[in-house]
Amino acid sequence: MNSPHLDRSRRRLLTHSLAAATAISLPTLSFQANAQGRQVLKAGDQKGGLRALLEAANGLEGLGYDIQWSEFPAAAPLAEALNAAAVDSGPIGDAPLIFALAAGTRVKAIGANRSDSYGTAVLVRPDSPLKTAADLKGKSIATNRGSIGHYVTLKAITAAGLKPEEVNIRFLAPADAKPAPTQGSVAAWATWEPYTAMAEVSQHARVLVSGRGLLPGLSYLAATDAAIAAKRPVLQDFLQRVVKAQLWSYRNVDAYSAALARIIGIPPEAAKLQFERRRQKWIPIDAQVIADQQGTADFYRQVGLIKQPLDVKGTFDTGFGVATAAGA
Repeated sequence: MNSPHLDRSRRRLLTHSLAAATAISLPTLSFQANAQGRQVLKAGDQKGGLRALLEAANGLEGLGYDIQWSEFPAAAPLAEALNAAAVDSGPIGDAPLIFALAAGTRVKAIGANRSDSYGTAVLVRPDSPLKTAADLKGKSIATNRGSIGHYVTLKAITAAGLKPEEVNIRFLAPADAKPAPTQGSVAAWATWEPYTAMAEVSQHARVLVSGRGLLPGLSYLAATDAAIAAKRPVLQDFLQRVVKAQLWSYRNVDAYSAALARIIGIPPEAAKLQFERRRQKWIPIDAQVIADQQGTADFYRQVGLIKQPLDVKGTFDTGFGVATAAGA
């Protein structure tokens, strides 16, 4: 059994390693935060995520606190950073949140959004002979472990009557998985936006199976229990800024798409495509959201990815408001 001292040491090491690995190119908005006595929100993010949205909408003006941004390639490492308290909050999909709960991570969803799941998809080369999910039998599929790409893979193959062991899932980060189908090392790549739109626009891939009709389309803003206790007003303000920025983006589709393309370095056509078809909307954490999340947990137990039944109700803090301003 590990000693408490070793556990604390490992936690500190992981925290410092994650922070060093991700925060180099994402500076804090103000380096005088501690000297000025202002609170600092350690915000995790993913490519094309909340920071790009807020910057495009000028949603970071007039902050009463400082933000230290860290960008992660996928939700799984972001969840690890939440577990290590390297970040206070970050956007995370429904499937990665299940894994975080199963791992005992002290984190809760404080805001929920629902979107069209088309862009969470299994992709193949344009010239691939594969036509349906059933054709994936015996084939290799690249995706990120515990991601929504992993989730859509399992949903697609089980809906086609296949068992998980009848395909070969290779766990790769998006940067490594993206070229794999073209290089022929795998038959398919399961991913999410903006990667799906980028692959389509560049004509490097086509959608074999989309998540539309397979997935509930939920994702969350999650925060650690410690941050909720110490920084609740900051988190509430941050969440509401995200909600307002999302409303602005749908009133200014062209301006937002152009800004998103510039900020995260993707083709403007891909930025607009992924944005328009997602139709993302922030919603209250209600009984339907919790029921859909429970369904995801039950599915993961059904396919053997988690060993014990999970009650997801404790994963949510319903005390945060997501009031939508006029124009919703």
